Amino acid sequence: MRILRITVFILAGLLSPGLAAQPLPALYDVQGVAANDVLNIRAEPTTSAPIIGTLAPDARGVEVVARNAAGTWGQVNTGEQSGWASLHFMARSGVHIDHYNLPVGLRCFGTEPFWSLENTGGAWAYRTPEASRDGLEIWIAQDTGIAEDLRRMVLFNGLGGPATGFIYPAECNDGMSDRAYGLAIGVMLSPSAPLLSGCCSLTR
Repeated sequence: MRILRITVFILAGLLSPGLAAQPLPALYDVQGVAANDVLNIRAEPTTSAPIIGTLAPDARGVEVVARNAAGTWGQVNTGEQSGWASLHFMARSGVHIDHYNLPVGLRCFGTEPFWSLENTGGAWAYRTPEASRDGLEIWIAQDTGIAEDLRRMVLFNGLGGPATGFIYPAECNDGMSDRAYGLAIGVMLSPSAPLLSGCCSLTR
């Protein structure tokens, strides 16, 4: 079974200066929707596509992982699939991978074997079905020095020694659902550990 299907993006900054200032993934808040209404999530980025989910009028911290070519719709996850919501009714909340840092709540994960890493504020919490480990201190999340480049090389206190991870923008799928993610990771949890591959997601 293919665990992860990862296709590296051509970075938006290479294509459009306007999009370069707003890299994805990022968190958005719903705005401009009446209190008694919802924002529809559609199967495709068009108002004629079937509705597959909804966002509450006060929804906050919705992860947008991609835009359509016109930049008018954002790809979001709902249930076990992904769909599209109109960006006319969403405002960027400003939470993304910023300079020399990882946002609290960043969660990375993989399958076969199942594992996850969540940034709890300067340290990873590591989980598998068999074990857990908190307090894996993140020593550095080094950037490239290029503005809004989301790539990060992470050095942290791993399982029995220094550990490294590389987070980068990519179309990523967990292999267990039709959800879409905008970040991928390769990580070694100790100097002799096998390389694990997975996806990452932003949360608030």
